[in-house]
Amino acid sequence: MSQTPDSAVRTYIEQHRSAFLDDLAEWLRIPSVSAQPDHAPDVRRSADWLAAKLLETGFTTAEVWPTDGAPAVFAEWPSDDPDAPTVLVYGHHDVQPAAREDGWHSEPFEPEIRDGRLYARGAADDKGQVLFHTLGVRAHLAATGRTAPAVHLKLLIEGEEESGSPHFRALVESRADRLAADAVVVSDTGMWSEDTPTVCTGMRGLAECEIHFRGPDQDIHSGSFGGAVPNPATAAARLVAALHDEHARVAVPGFYDGVVELTDRERALFAELPFDEERWLRTAKSHATSGEAGYTTLERVWARPTAEVNGIGGGYQGAGSKTIIPASAMVKLTFRLVAGQDPDRIEKAVRAWVDEQVPDGIRHETVFGGATRPCLTPLDHPALQSVVRAMGRAFGVPVRFTREGGSGPAADLQEVLGVPVLFLGISVPSDGWHAPNEKVELDLLFKGVETSAYLWGDLAEHWREAP
Repeated sequence: MSQTPDSAVRTYIEQHRSAFLDDLAEWLRIPSVSAQPDHAPDVRRSADWLAAKLLETGFTTAEVWPTDGAPAVFAEWPSDDPDAPTVLVYGHHDVQPAAREDGWHSEPFEPEIRDGRLYARGAADDKGQVLFHTLGVRAHLAATGRTAPAVHLKLLIEGEEESGSPHFRALVESRADRLAADAVVVSDTGMWSEDTPTVCTGMRGLAECEIHFRGPDQDIHSGSFGGAVPNPATAAARLVAALHDEHARVAVPGFYDGVVELTDRERALFAELPFDEERWLRTAKSHATSGEAGYTTLERVWARPTAEVNGIGGGYQGAGSKTIIPASAMVKLTFRLVAGQDPDRIEKAVRAWVDEQVPDGIRHETVFGGATRPCLTPLDHPALQSVVRAMGRAFGVPVRFTREGGSGPAADLQEVLGVPVLFLGISVPSDGWHAPNEKVELDLLFKGVETSAYLWGDLAEHWREAP
């Protein structure tokens, strides 16, 4: 009796499960910590290992691309259908620092399987989620009888994501011709929970700045001069107090210009998620929720722009009293941005607002750092629906939708390549990214393999529906 396509995929995965885990364990043993210069040779060794494994998998091209920092890996496997869409998979092969004394129950770079979980630094973030595509594409071929994927498949696996991707955009811009694609699939994300598979549809962007205030040329006596000269610490405090209005909306004029508002359908889909606010508060180590009026907690975190005070300081900080007017003060601010907001416009708006807030007699300087743009894929985009169908086939339950409140380099790919970004991840919150005892649930890892196996055929079949 012949197998169905789905059973053929599952059979292939089961037959190659052990070999796949051996490969993953071998890769996880390489301590590719991009943040620590002593591990630079290991990051290079990780890139070389992955390039060799991709060639072994069947990719016709696998190259290690140098950057001014750590190397990235590029691979390509053309379809035998010249009209097939081109899909670029993004992930990263560098990992966070880890040491046994941090609280690990085992050596972080010596993988261990316990109770259906694989423990190691990088197991979930992001080596496991990168490597599942190698078995997924082979299962796709085995189940369909193809000799090449149904899509033109490319991979870009960077080596500096855990260090802030400082050279990533320059790499994408310089290699844009090789990276050209119709869609990007990001496998560096997660799901709501083990029993609630979800697809992320967007990430917020980020802009950050420091504001420096200078008053008198040195600290001066508050009795002799207080009340008669401007105080930079007071100016900093007044600016912070003016950052939000009484409804917790950002008070910078023009800040909300262009914001893509949540649709009624999106709000309804978020509301369907089994969100426990009290549990979320415990995770946040907070004692109350707060934020922009008229929005739920999930809506605030995923789909609304924010302004946060990350630091404020100035004047005497020691024990007891020191009666001075300080010479200087400072404020650190970050702005999370949503679709429709442009970091350059936000910077101009914030600079103009700061200029209006600072009183005469206070010299000030506003310094912006690098920015990350937001990205968003519409719920009805055919490519997104392919991801949803593929994941639904693998998990056997309805797939729901989330967004990501944080920021990442996916927006650079969307902007430079001009294509939609899709998210395919199987990690869950308990996996402990960046924490001791990072792990990946093996059942979910192989659901990721299965999803990858279904995705390429679905994208090829439905791509022509895309706008």
